[in-house]
Formats: sequence, C-alpha cells, structure tokens
Amino acid sequence: MTTPVITRQRILDEARRWLGTPYRHQGSSLGIGCDCLGLVRGVWRAVYGCEPEAPGPYAADWADGNQGERLLEAAERHCGAAFGLAVAQPGDLIVLRWRPDQPARHIGILSGRDHFIHAYEQASVVQSALVPSWRRRVAAAYCFPGITD
Repeated sequence: MTTPVITRQRILDEARRWLGTPYRHQGSSLGIGCDCLGLVRGVWRAVYGCEPEAPGPYAADWADGNQGERLLEAAERHCGAAFGLAVAQPGDLIVLRWRPDQPARHIGILSGRDHFIHAYEQASVVQSALVPSWRRRVAAAYCFPGITD
C-alpha cells in the first residue's frame, strides 16, 4: 500500500467539496449532513483513508462545559502541538471556543489568511470570513500530520 501524499491543497480541495453539505449534529457524510467535527472527520477520511477516531456522543449545546477540552485534546493527539493563528496557514485546523470560560467546541479548516471552512448550525458547510469576532474565539491551530508542503 502506498502512503498518500498530503498537501495543503489536497486538504483544501477536499474541504471545498463539502461546501453546501447541510448541518446535521454528529453527521459526517458528504452532501448528506455534518457538523463541524464531522466535516473535519470527513476530510480526514478522504485524505488519509481512515477515520481518525470514533468521537463518541457529544452534546449539541456549545455551552455544555461538562465534557472538558475533548476537542483540543483530540486535535493534539492526531496533529501534534498547537500553535497560534498568527502562524497558521491555509489547510490548518483552527479550534474555537465561544466564550473564554467554556471549552473549545467548534472546529474548521483555514482556507485563506482571512477565511475558514466550517459547518454552521442551522445552515450548512460554508466558507466564512475570519472577522474579528471569529478571530478572538480561536483557541489553537493545528497542522494536519504528514503535510509535504
């Protein structure tokens, strides 16, 4: 079996295929439905050929603080050390928290210096401008493993 070549462009091309996929809590099916984690899981499957891990059940409520920093911990397990948005590049993951006192509960893929792709509740997978209200919520950024560019 050959090892896939992982490039930022490949990650972005796959993420863009998901644009318009309806929002569905805990979903991870291209064109059928996904949430923010399901989008990242789907891109991961397409790029790496496997599921990163089974996430288990999680609440739809962003304010549910009973689950700890599961999203940041999983990102670090699979992608390595976190870094800041200032050095993040297109194709990197960004993990966001809605409020400073709450665990990070949202994830997307940086698609440009000022845009990211994510699943938006009650809508679909969209590309959004990374405006100040989003920027201040970024808790960490991560690089997909094995990037060759």
